[in-house]
Amino acid sequence: MPSRLRLRLTLLHCLMSVVSGALLLAIMYTLARHLPGDIGFIPRDNQAVPADPLPPGTRVPNHAEQRPDQPQIDLVLPTAALIILGLISLALGWLIAGRMLRPVRTMTERLRQISDHNVHERLMPTGPEDELKNLAGTIDGLLGRLEVALDAHKRFVANAAHELRTPLTVEHALLEEPLMDPAADVASFRANFERLLAINEQRTRLLESLLTLAGSAHVRDRDEPFDLASVVARTLEDRGREDVEIDAVLEPAPVVGDPALVDRLVANLCDNALHYNVDRGRVEISTGHSNGTAVLRIANTGPVVPPEKVDELFEPFQRLHRTADDGHQGLGLSIVRAIATAHGATLTAHARVHGGLTVQVTFETAQGT
Repeated sequence: MPSRLRLRLTLLHCLMSVVSGALLLAIMYTLARHLPGDIGFIPRDNQAVPADPLPPGTRVPNHAEQRPDQPQIDLVLPTAALIILGLISLALGWLIAGRMLRPVRTMTERLRQISDHNVHERLMPTGPEDELKNLAGTIDGLLGRLEVALDAHKRFVANAAHELRTPLTVEHALLEEPLMDPAADVASFRANFERLLAINEQRTRLLESLLTLAGSAHVRDRDEPFDLASVVARTLEDRGREDVEIDAVLEPAPVVGDPALVDRLVANLCDNALHYNVDRGRVEISTGHSNGTAVLRIANTGPVVPPEKVDELFEPFQRLHRTADDGHQGLGLSIVRAIATAHGATLTAHARVHGGLTVQVTFETAQGT
């Protein structure tokens, strides 16, 4: 019922008025019983003094004897006034409640008209700073974050569709080529099948990356303590390039989180630092713990990255130099950011002057340990 809150406010206003009036009547009744009769609820006719002296022996009426019954007679009019006050309070309460709830009704109607097609619209509250204006401002902030999320979702879907459409097109061409060539032999079929297998593996990695990105953006499967330095050391054992020097300084860095996701974060950062590097390049990796935080820092040499492009590299399907057959889909750093967000970690990155990136991930440790 739309007016249920208004009715509640009206009844509350009326109840407060009636209770206040009833308390006032109770105070008046108590005073009338205990105060002297000449200032109590005694009619002035009973207080009239005879003009002539009374004969000796005449009994003067005792006002104190009349006082117990007199307040009941005198409270009739106040009681009627209290009833009228209650009715007036109902009417005024209904008007006041309607006036107070008018901004809420306006916001409700505006919100009902907002959808994914016009999520850019805002309530834009006006008037003095109060609770309702703060509420409208909070809703506008929520709509702003929702608009950003929807735009990112649309871009992600469009990019994913594009990335998946490319291998499908290549697969179709590879299947069609030997069928259109009458002179095609077993060797040509075999070569095409090998290329199809490679494309299939690439698409499988893409789908796995998409699933990881979707699953790690907001939730993690479990929380348990582990050492970030151990994760980095284990990752480096499986990776390396003869033409790239790896300099690792691994100090204990206790973290509480999902070990599998953090392992993927470290692996993606290492792969990115190694792949986008130069001959006889260098990768610097360090872990440490201080002031209740565990810090992972990875820096590499590599191609020069424009500073304005650094943030874009952490978006899905964004690469500094796009190459269709390099086996990379541009999801590595976006997965890193998603995992960091899921753990409440702070991710910062900046371009190095002579080429390459420096990426730092700061985790909050449990109870500041």
